[in-house]
Formats: sequence, C-alpha cells, structure tokens
Amino acid sequence: MEIIKGAGEWAQPAAGAANDWAEQLRVPELSVGTYCIPAGGVDNQRPHTEDEIYVVTAGRARIVAASGEAEVGPGAVIFVPAGEEHRFVDISENLALLVVFGPAYGSRA
Repeated sequence: MEIIKGAGEWAQPAAGAANDWAEQLRVPELSVGTYCIPAGGVDNQRPHTEDEIYVVTAGRARIVAASGEAEVGPGAVIFVPAGEEHRFVDISENLALLVVFGPAYGSRA
C-alpha cells in the first residue's frame, strides 16, 4: 500500500512552460501523474500509446476527442483509449487532472 502524495493537486507550470506534468507513481502495469493547464492555456499533448483515465480534481474545460466532446469539471472521470487524438480546450479555470496510464506512461513507445 502507498499513499500517493500530491497526486491531482494544482501546480503552476514553470516559467516559460505551457503546462505542468509530474509523475507520482510508476510500476510496470500503470502510472499515475498530475497534468495541470492554466486558465486560458493550450493543451499541447499528443495521443498516447497507453490507455488513460483522467479525473478532474480542479478547474473547468471542454475535452474534444475523435469520439466526441464534453464539458468537464471537478469529479469528472474521462477514459481515452490508446492512440485517440484528444485535447482540453476552453480552459476557463486552472485545470488539474489526475491521470492514470495503463500500462505505465511511455512503456509502449
């Protein structure tokens, strides 16, 4: 058992960075991290080779994916299959996302 400290907590991106990504846990079959995008920011991620689940812990935005789009806010849980193009847009409040990758992020690259 492990308590994953800081997972899902808002972090201001470093100076000059568009967003903030911090991985808090990695084992072979999954990884957990926090992705933060400031209000008015641009989500510049590319599709991943792993399935992922996002849990919105703070903020509001709209997610746009090949399979559809939806308004999201705290408590929303979103599944994105490996390889699907997706972006968070219209970020109206600082957005903090707990992200779970299966298997671990980058392990299928």
